[in-house]
Amino acid sequence: MPKTKQQKEIILRDLDTKLAQSKAVVFASFNNLTVRDTEELRGQLLEEQGEFLAIKKTLLGRALNNIQLTEQPNVREFDGQVAIIFAYGDQVLPAKLLQKFQKTHEDKIAFLGGILDGQFLSAADVQSLANLPSKLELQARLVGALNAPVSGFVNVLAGNLRGLVTVLQAVADQKA
Repeated sequence: MPKTKQQKEIILRDLDTKLAQSKAVVFASFNNLTVRDTEELRGQLLEEQGEFLAIKKTLLGRALNNIQLTEQPNVREFDGQVAIIFAYGDQVLPAKLLQKFQKTHEDKIAFLGGILDGQFLSAADVQSLANLPSKLELQARLVGALNAPVSGFVNVLAGNLRGLVTVLQAVADQKA
């Protein structure tokens, strides 16, 4: 049954609010996704402060016209049924979850594009964003890089002490 004009206005207001609150948005095509698969994906996204919303292209196009983007996407060119994945927490995590989900559900869901910091991203851009290491992993790499010179200096100083202990042990062995 078609939606009334009032229902569409309510959906648009809700969509505008969600677009304003989200840190990043991913658009996906979910043509062959079953209800069970969709619920599984929704559950995974909810655990990570994300949200999955299926929407008609015309409503999505009208909602995207209401926000400031560097480039307006042509929503009518999106293939199949369109879903929006909102990221309310980590900006990259929904793209990573979708990519992980994509591996187990081949040919059922695909990237169409996204929005990050007011810029429209192509499907390839979202794919490369999903391939980035997680925020926690990047922080660990940074700490390791900052700690490397200090630990190297400590090892150099400890090496001199080890050398002295080795020489003293050799002298003690000679006298014994």
